[in-house]
Amino acid sequence: MSNPDSFLNEVTEELRRDRMMGYLRKYGWIAILAVLLIVGGTGWNEWRKATERANAEAFGDAVLAALENNDPSARVNALAQIETTGAQAGMIQLLSAGELIETDRAAALAALSAASEDTALPDAYRQLAALKWVIAGGTDIPIAEREMILAGLTQPGQPLRPMALEQTALLQLEQGNPETAIEIMTDLLSQSDVSDTLRRRVTQLVVALGGEVAPR
Repeated sequence: MSNPDSFLNEVTEELRRDRMMGYLRKYGWIAILAVLLIVGGTGWNEWRKATERANAEAFGDAVLAALENNDPSARVNALAQIETTGAQAGMIQLLSAGELIETDRAAALAALSAASEDTALPDAYRQLAALKWVIAGGTDIPIAEREMILAGLTQPGQPLRPMALEQTALLQLEQGNPETAIEIMTDLLSQSDVSDTLRRRVTQLVVALGGEVAPR
């Protein structure tokens, strides 16, 4: 019985090999394609990263070159000539507005207002533009409008909340409410996400207004 068993085993093994070869001939291209996709995907990803780094470096160099101009108008014109993609446009808008504050305040405020409402820009840029608009506009902007903008920026979790709280306190001072301003600034000083520069500035103002600052 050993010979028939051996024969059956050989036949079974041969059938398995034939079946495996059939699978390879029929579906082997899938494995090859998968390998090619993995290798190609890795190469494309590296190329994309290198391209993004090169573009970012070129953009940074162009911005620095534009800001080296001595004349503010020349800086603005040079910034306007820089090709941008995505969030870079928002950065150019903010830089240009900053250059225009001293020479063309109306144009600067218009640029900041437009940037703050541009939904194509990242939220961080829009919020920064809104805060700069409030600061640069000052009393030329109605109090109600400034309060509305600052109310949104001072919500918990917002990245510019500390600086927006400072402006809210200043707005209270402008309206003749020093006690409310001190309360806002005291609360601000109790928070951990306040920069040293902002902390010093707010502390000096609280003390000047007769308030007390708790030691850290």
